[in-house]
Amino acid sequence: MSRLSIEASTPLCLLQDAGRFGVRHLGVTQGGGLDWRSMSWANWLLGNDLNAPVIEITLGGFTVMAEEDCVLALAGADLGAQLEGEALPPWRSFRLHKGQRLHFTQPKLGARAYLAAPGGFEAPSVLGSRSTVVREELGGLDGRGRALAKGAQLSYAGSALLLLRELPAQHRPDFTDNSPLDLVLGAQIGEFSGLSLFDAFNRVWTLDSRADRMGIRLLGTALQYQGKPMISEGIPLGAVQVPPDGQPIVLLNDRQTIGGYPRLGALTPLALARLAQCLPGAKVRLRPVVQEMAHREQVEYLRRFLEC
Repeated sequence: MSRLSIEASTPLCLLQDAGRFGVRHLGVTQGGGLDWRSMSWANWLLGNDLNAPVIEITLGGFTVMAEEDCVLALAGADLGAQLEGEALPPWRSFRLHKGQRLHFTQPKLGARAYLAAPGGFEAPSVLGSRSTVVREELGGLDGRGRALAKGAQLSYAGSALLLLRELPAQHRPDFTDNSPLDLVLGAQIGEFSGLSLFDAFNRVWTLDSRADRMGIRLLGTALQYQGKPMISEGIPLGAVQVPPDGQPIVLLNDRQTIGGYPRLGALTPLALARLAQCLPGAKVRLRPVVQEMAHREQVEYLRRFLEC
């Protein structure tokens, strides 16, 4: 068993995997890495199961020291990572020798980086997942949903005798991509005013600073719902709900399981991965798509992934 010691952390640095499934009827949310693409690539660089537990580092402020020589992998945002003071770009595996430190400073491109270890980081499985949901006190290193803290130990059982890999540039997600975020239209779409539908898909939205792993508020022209009051219903990942103030909220991995606000629809998985790398104040647009189109794009992306 190999270990890393955490020398600095923030409440935004969490152990995550793909999340919990089959438990929403119990009121338990999904959790899991917000940028599933970068999480998967971090594991791919080490030959791990793509859903193995990784460290999701949001906005920086995280430092680990190696207790033994090891090979780790980094994918996702460029958070100014430094290995003993030397810049370490993402999308590669690398060696960390005993006593060396890996430090994440602040965002240069993107919001969330993913640090992987051979075989995945060790933690107890809670309801089929090790992902951390702080609100529900589930997952994480001790199974109680706590963020990673200074002084904690990260353990993993994989080999340190791995060949180093780098993800080819053509497979790296483009965090500067400002194309519209695809949204699969939902059941209440026809209950919004015609002007609101025009505004929803033709105006620019600004990401509010009021954002967390539950959801991100979009600031812009207020949307008007004209339908009857709703009975609470299940909420899918990426749902774009519109509360009475008319400012949409994109619901993310730590969302509540049911809700009664009307919804424009839900962002596609690829759109959600892109959104997870956007900082507060970023400008985004929405594009309506049908489910069949979203499914085709997801299948095509996964096919290309598996060919690597």
